[in-house]
Amino acid sequence: MTVSPVRRIIVGVSGSPGSLQALRHAADLARANYAPLIPVLAWLPPGGDLAERRSPSPYLRAVWRNAAWQRLWQAIDLAFGGVPDGVAFEPHVVRGEPGHVLTGIADCPDDVLVIGAGRRGALAHALSCRVSRYCVAHAQCPVVAVPPPTLAQMSHGLRGWAFRHRGLSPDHAGQSAA
Repeated sequence: MTVSPVRRIIVGVSGSPGSLQALRHAADLARANYAPLIPVLAWLPPGGDLAERRSPSPYLRAVWRNAAWQRLWQAIDLAFGGVPDGVAFEPHVVRGEPGHVLTGIADCPDDVLVIGAGRRGALAHALSCRVSRYCVAHAQCPVVAVPPPTLAQMSHGLRGWAFRHRGLSPDHAGQSAA
């Protein structure tokens, strides 16, 4: 049995902590396999495709596409501080449903699709893992589901920590002492 080389590493990017973790993992895989890294951000118009088809606007379509590119570059900057070193880099912004877009791009058995696994917990899993479930069910290549970073698993990340550890105001401290 021969192992086929990895042709490309495709990674879904949304800007969430889980997708940033997946982006970092995908870059490591790309370096290790001497494969190009292809970060993909899928976007839909506000209100969905049906609303945009009813009242098409080339100007708004361009604004939304540019905003998607900005989100992708912002995620890349957050993950790496710019384009990662030591890897061929081919970013893509594609209009469409994320799961469909990712499985459409990762269409070869020699590709590897890297996705964020979403937040942990029954409710969070049920609500936020549609893309990862779709990709695992429909991909024609291996799929790597990267768990979110530890901080993202803690009750709403930094916002949850700050809420639980907020300081006492002078008024509140006076009421507690009384």
